[in-house]
Amino acid sequence: MTQSRPNEFIPPSECPVFEPSWEEFADPFGFINKIRPIAENTGICKIRPPPGWQPPFACDVDRLHFTPRIQRLNELEAQTRVKLNFLDQIAKFWELQGCTLKIPHVERKTLDLYVLYKLVKEDGGFDVVCKERRWSQIALKMGFAPGKAVGSHLRAHYERILYPYYLFQKGANLMWLTAFFDMHNSQKPTLNNDTKDKEYKPHDLPQRQSVQPAETCTIARRAKRTKGRCFKSEPGEVCENKPNLRRRMGSYVAKPEPVKNISVEVKEEPIEQQVEGEKAKVRVEQYMCLVCGGGGDEDRLLLCDGCDDSYHTFCLIPPLHDVPKGDWRCPKCLAQECGKPQVAFGFEQAPRDYTLRTFGDMADSFKSDYFNMPVHMVPTELVEKEFWRLVSTIEEDVTVEYGADIASKDFGSGFPVKNGTFKVSPEEEGYLSSGWNLNNMPVLDASVLTHVTADICGMKLPWLYVGMCFSSFCWHIEDHWSYSINYLHWGEPKTWYGVPGYAAEQLEKVMKNLAPELFESQPDLLHQLVTIMNPNVLMGHGVPIYRTNQCAGEFVITFPRAYHSGFNQGFNFAEAVNFCTADWVPLGRQCVEHYRSLNRYCVFSHDEMTCNIAAKADILELELASAVQKDMCAMILEEKMLRERAYKLGVWHSQQVDYDLLPDEERQCAKCRTTCYLSAITCPCSPDQLVCLHHIEDLCSCPVKSYTLNYKYTLAELKPLFQALTARAESYEDWASKVNKILKADQDNKNLEELRSLVVEAEKKTYPETDLLSHLCQVIQNADRCTSMAQQLLNGKRQTRYRSGGGKSQNQLTVEELRSFVNQLYDLPCTIRQAPFLKALLNRVEQFQQESSDLLAEDMPGSSALDGLLDEGASLDVELPQLAVLRQRLEQARWVEAVQEASDQPADLSLDCMRRLIDQGVGLAPHACVERTMARLQELLTVCEHWEEKAHNMLTARPRHSIVTLEAAIQEVDSIPAYLPSCLQLKDCVSRAREWIMEADALQAGGRIPGLAALSELVSRARGIPVMLEPLTRLESLVSEVQAWKESAAKTFLLRNSSHSLLEVLCPRCESGPQKSKSKKAKDVSVPCKKVEVKLDSLFDVEKALSTSKDTASAMATLSDVHQKELESLSMLRTSNESKFQSSPSCLAPTVCLCHTVPAGPMLQCELCRDAYHSGCVPGFKDVQSGLPWLCPLCKHSEKPPLDKVLPLLASLQRIRVRLPEGDALRYVIERTVRWQHKVQQVSPTPHPNGKVSLICSNIIRVVNVWIKIFGIVSCVTELSVELEELLVEGLLLQVTLPELQQLYSSLLNRFLPSQHSLQIPETKKEPEKLEKNSKRRLEKENIEGQHRDKIKKPKKKKPKMNKERRREEKQTTSPSNSLSDLSYSDDSEEDWSVCSAKQCQQPEGNEVNWVQCDGSCNQWFHQICVGVSAEQAENEDYICVSCSKSDLTE
Repeated sequence: MTQSRPNEFIPPSECPVFEPSWEEFADPFGFINKIRPIAENTGICKIRPPPGWQPPFACDVDRLHFTPRIQRLNELEAQTRVKLNFLDQIAKFWELQGCTLKIPHVERKTLDLYVLYKLVKEDGGFDVVCKERRWSQIALKMGFAPGKAVGSHLRAHYERILYPYYLFQKGANLMWLTAFFDMHNSQKPTLNNDTKDKEYKPHDLPQRQSVQPAETCTIARRAKRTKGRCFKSEPGEVCENKPNLRRRMGSYVAKPEPVKNISVEVKEEPIEQQVEGEKAKVRVEQYMCLVCGGGGDEDRLLLCDGCDDSYHTFCLIPPLHDVPKGDWRCPKCLAQECGKPQVAFGFEQAPRDYTLRTFGDMADSFKSDYFNMPVHMVPTELVEKEFWRLVSTIEEDVTVEYGADIASKDFGSGFPVKNGTFKVSPEEEGYLSSGWNLNNMPVLDASVLTHVTADICGMKLPWLYVGMCFSSFCWHIEDHWSYSINYLHWGEPKTWYGVPGYAAEQLEKVMKNLAPELFESQPDLLHQLVTIMNPNVLMGHGVPIYRTNQCAGEFVITFPRAYHSGFNQGFNFAEAVNFCTADWVPLGRQCVEHYRSLNRYCVFSHDEMTCNIAAKADILELELASAVQKDMCAMILEEKMLRERAYKLGVWHSQQVDYDLLPDEERQCAKCRTTCYLSAITCPCSPDQLVCLHHIEDLCSCPVKSYTLNYKYTLAELKPLFQALTARAESYEDWASKVNKILKADQDNKNLEELRSLVVEAEKKTYPETDLLSHLCQVIQNADRCTSMAQQLLNGKRQTRYRSGGGKSQNQLTVEELRSFVNQLYDLPCTIRQAPFLKALLNRVEQFQQESSDLLAEDMPGSSALDGLLDEGASLDVELPQLAVLRQRLEQARWVEAVQEASDQPADLSLDCMRRLIDQGVGLAPHACVERTMARLQELLTVCEHWEEKAHNMLTARPRHSIVTLEAAIQEVDSIPAYLPSCLQLKDCVSRAREWIMEADALQAGGRIPGLAALSELVSRARGIPVMLEPLTRLESLVSEVQAWKESAAKTFLLRNSSHSLLEVLCPRCESGPQKSKSKKAKDVSVPCKKVEVKLDSLFDVEKALSTSKDTASAMATLSDVHQKELESLSMLRTSNESKFQSSPSCLAPTVCLCHTVPAGPMLQCELCRDAYHSGCVPGFKDVQSGLPWLCPLCKHSEKPPLDKVLPLLASLQRIRVRLPEGDALRYVIERTVRWQHKVQQVSPTPHPNGKVSLICSNIIRVVNVWIKIFGIVSCVTELSVELEELLVEGLLLQVTLPELQQLYSSLLNRFLPSQHSLQIPETKKEPEKLEKNSKRRLEKENIEGQHRDKIKKPKKKKPKMNKERRREEKQTTSPSNSLSDLSYSDDSEEDWSVCSAKQCQQPEGNEVNWVQCDGSCNQWFHQICVGVSAEQAENEDYICVSCSKSDLTE
C-alpha cells in the first residue's frame, strides 16, 4: 500500500477534572478514595489544587545536570517500527550483496513494501497470485484506484525487490536460485531501479542500541530518511582504516555471464581447534569459486570477509561488475547475518550532558524553528496532531530528547523537604508536611508503601522529568500496578492518554494483534516503556481512551493497572511518584502472579510487605487491616499448599533463612525472577542459585531429594501474625454483621438510637469508611430526614401560599409522595414515632379529596364552602391537585357573586366597574355559569356604552338639543340598571334648564326692569347648561348692549390711563379723604352688621347697595347719603389744608404737594381741597388755563364732559331697560347738576348797573386779606360766605363741565381777588438771614417726576453763581407778585430758589459763593467746593455729577 497521508488525529474524550476544596484537599488519600469510583473508570484524572496552593520550586537548578534519552518519533509507534524493521532487513539483504535498496514510487506515492509483502503472503505467495491474477485485487487493497495498470507495476516491484528476499527466507541457497532462474529463462534479479526511486537508508536499530552515537551526530533536529548515520563494526575488527559498511552500498551494472549450475553447501563456522594441515587445505580452497569451481579470473574473485570463501563476481546473484570496496559477505554469511534474532528495542542515551538552562534553550529553539512561531503561540491542538502524524510516518524523522527518570535524591526534589538545602519562608512551611508533597505522599500512614523498607527510586522516592516538544512517554502501567501521581511544576503542558484498568488486557491484546512481530521477540514489550500506538487506532478496536492536558500547577493521577502514555507540548519540569492504598492490596498480589507468568522481576517483595504490615496489626487502620488480613490469608494458604507439594516431590531438607538481610537480586527466582521471601529452593550444586516453590523442577538436574527448602517463617510462626490481623479486622466484621442484621427488612425494627450507637462505635474504633458504614449513615440520615419531615408535616409549619399568590412550597409532598412516604416510614429498619400520625394525615387527605370531588360536582358552589374546603386543604401541607381546581372554582364563584352584588346595586354599577368585572372574568377558567354571567354583563356593558356615548354626544352637540329631545332620551335611559355619568349629567342639565327658564320668565314678569347683576348671573349660568334655551339669545343681547353702553360712558368720563372705574367717577366720594386712592374692598363684608342701616364706607359698599336696591328711588337715596358724606369729608379736608398756612412763622414748615415736602418756588393751590402743589410736581403744568378753577390730580377724577354729551347716555340707558349701578350713578349726577344749576341761578353774583355789587352778594361776601409769612412764602386765601363756598365746592365736585361754574369762578376771581390767587414773594426784607438759610436747606424734592427740570434752561455758558444776597438786593425793585396767568419765570429767578444738590452740602458763606451746573441729564446746581471743582475747571470743562455718571453706567 502506498504511504498515504494519515487521517487527521481525533482527540479522545476528556478525563474528569476535580477541584477539591481546602477541606477536601487537606486529606489526600481521603479525597482520592472519594473520587475513585468516578476516576478509575477513565484510568486517569486531573486535580487542580485550591487557588493559592503554589509550593516553591526547591530543586537545585545550578547543580542539576542530566543526560537525556534520544527519541526518534517514528520508531516509537509499534506499527511504524514493524515496517522500519522489515525495510531494514530488506535493505540489509541487498546491502550484503552489494546492492542499494531504493523505494519505488507508484502513482506518485511511495510504495509500502511491507504491506505489499504481507498481502502477497496472505494470498498464498507470489506464484499463486500470479497464477490467479490477483494483482489488481492487491492494488485495490492497498488503496490504489481501479482501472489503472497498477497491478503489473506491483508485480514487477515485488518480483524485483521482495521475491528474492522471500525465497531467501524460505531457505533457498545460491545454487538453487541459479537453477531457478535458468529454468524460467529469466534474468538474474538486480536492483537497477528507476532514477526517481528514493534510496532507503536503514535504521540499523540493533546496532544503535548497543553503542553510543558519535559525538558529531545532531540530536533533536528534523531529518529525512536519505541522510546517513554512523554504525559500529563487528567486534574484534579493526575499523580505523576499514571502509564503513554504508560506503559499499552503490549501484553496479552487472554484465550477464554464464553461471554454472554447481551445488555448493553452506559451510559451518571454522573451529579454532583444527589442525594446521586442515587450515592449509581450507586456505587453498578459498581461492576457488564455490559456484563454478574454477580458480580463474583471479581479479574477479571475491573473498568473503566473514568466512574467507571465494566467489566470482559474475557467479553471484545478482552479478557484480567490480570487486566491492570494504566488507563483503558471501551467501552463507548472508544467511547467518540475516538469521540473527533482533535485539530488544530501547532508547539510546544522548551524547552530551545538559543543565536545565541549556536543555531549555535547546528545547525552545527546536519548537520555535519547527513551527516557525514563538513557542507560547503554538496551539496545543496543533502540536498534538503533528505528534501523531510524525510517529506514523516512515518518510520523515524527527529526533527529540527527554530527560526522564532523574533521581530526586541526587539533585533534590521540586518540592521543599525537611532538613533540605532549600530554605522556605515561614509562610511556606506548610508545604514541607503537606500530603500533596510527593516526598511525603508515598509514606503517609494510609499508604501501603510505608511498610516497604527499601527506598525505591521512582516508587517511594520521586523521579524528575525534563521534557521538550514531542518528547513522549510510551504506553505502560506502573510497577506492581500501583497508583501514580504526577505534578507539573512549571513549563508548557503535558498531554496524557489513559485507559481504565479493566481494559488493560484488551489494550495488550489489540497491540499484540496489530504488531505481533514486536511481541514475538519481546513478550514484555509494554513493560519497557518504548512503544506507543495511536489512540485512534486503539479506539477503533474498542479500547476506551481518555485524554487531558496537564498544565503547570496541576496533578495527574493514574489508577491501578491503568495504561497511560503521552507527550510534552514543550519545555517543562515535572515530578512523579507511586503510592498504594488499601484497595490496591489484592491487585498487588495479582500483579506478582502476572509478573511470574512474564518472568519479570519485582520491584519489592509483596509477601515481605504483607508480613511487615501484619507485625503492626495493633496500629493499623481498619480498612488496611481488613484488606491485609484477606491478603495474608490467601498468602498462607498458597504457601501451605506449595510446601506440601514440595514435600511430596521429595524436598525433605529445610532450613530457616533470614531473607530480610539479603538484597533482592540475591533472592530472585532463577526461572521467574520473583523476589522470594517466605520460602525458596536451593541445591548444593549451585548454592548461589534458587527458585521459588512454583518452579522446583527448573532449579537444576540434580535429584529433588538433594534440594533444601529455605524458609523465613514456619507456618506456626505465621499464625500469630495472622491472628493479630484477624482480631483487628474481625472486630470490624462483628460490627458489620450486627449492622447487616439490623438493616435487614425481615427483622424486628430497632430504635433509631441503636443505629446511632453503631455509628458511634465505628467512629470510636476508627472503622474504615466502607460502603456498609456509608449505608448505615445513609439509613440514619434518611430516618432523621423522615422524622424531621414528618414532624414538620404534623406541626403544619409549611403552609400553602394560595392566599398570597398560590403555588406549592418548595418541598411540599404530593398525595402519592405522602402515601409513599408513609410506606417508607413503615419500611425503615427502625421505628419512627410520627408514623401513625402521618397515617392519620393521609386519611384526612383522602377525606379532603372526596369532599372536593362532591363540591366540584355542583354547578357553582358558594364561595364560603369553597373557602372552607381550601382552608382545610391548606392545613394539610400536602400538594393536592384539587387545591388548584378549588382555587379556580373559588375565583369563579367570587366573581359571579361580585357580578350579582353589583347588579343588585345599579347606582354603583359604573362602566369601569363592569369593565373591571369583565377583565377579571376573562382571566378565569372556562365554566358554564361564568360564561352565562359574562354574556349578560357584556350585553349590559354594550348598552351602557351606547347610551353613555349618545348622552355625551347630546351634551356636546352643536347646535344644542332642545329640552324635548333630551327628555325623550332620558325616559329610555331610566330603564337601564347601571350608573351612567353622562346620562345623569344629561338629567341634571334638563333639570337646570327647566329651572333657568322659570327664573328668566320671572325676571321680566310684569314689566319689571332687571338688574345687570341678576341678568349677567343668569346669562352666565345659561352658558354652562348644554341645552338649547330660547330666552338666552335675548338676554345675551341685553348684556351686550349694557357692556357697549358702559364702554361709551367710560370713554366719555374717564381720563386717559385713569386708575378709576366708571362707577368710582360717577358716584360721590365715599373715602375719608383724598389721600386714599381707593378704599379696601370687601374687608368687612363678612362681619355681620348689628344695625339695620347699610355701611357706605367704600366704593364696594356703595356698589353692593346699588346692586341690591329694589328700585331707582332707593338707589337715589343711597347716593344722596354718599354725597352727604362726601361733603362732610371734603369740608374737613379743606379746613385741614388751609390751617397749614395759618400757623405762626416760628413753626416748622408744613408738608405739601404730592411729594410731601415743604413749599418751595412757585406753587399752585387746588380750589377744591385747598392743598398747595409745586409747579414742577403737577402733571400738565403748562396746560393750566388762566381764569379756570384748578383742581389737583387727587381731586380731578374725570374729563368732566359737557352736559349735552351726558344726557344722550342716560337716554340710551333708559331704552335698554336694564338697571345697573353706573346708570343710577349717572342719573344721580344729572339730578345733582340740575339742582346746582337751579341754585346758581338763584344766587348768581351779577354786577349792579350802577357798578356796585348786588345786595345778596354784599351781604354774603366779605374779603379778608391775610398775609401769611412762612419761610419767605406768602399765600393769599380768600374767604367766602358759607353758602357761596358750599355752592362753589359742590359745583367743583360735579363731574360735568358747566358754563355756570366757569362764570361764577371768573366773576369771583376778577372782582374780589384781582391779583392774589397765586402765592407771591413779598417785597419786605424781614429776616433775610433766616430766609436765606431756609432756602439753602430746601430738599431736592423739587425734581419729582423729573418734569420741572425740563423748564430750567441750561445756560449756554456756565457762569459761577454769586451770593444770593446780592441777587436779592438787585431784585428788590421788581414786581412783588406773579399772577397765575404768567407761570414762566427767568433763569435768575430759578437760581434764587436753587439749593446745592450735593448730598453733604458744606453750606459755604461769604460775599461770593461759586456754583457749577451738571452737564448731564439732571441740570442741577452744586457748590464748587462741595463737589471739589475749581473755578477754572468749571469754566473750561464739562462737569457730570455722580448720579448722572451712575445712570450712564447702568444704561
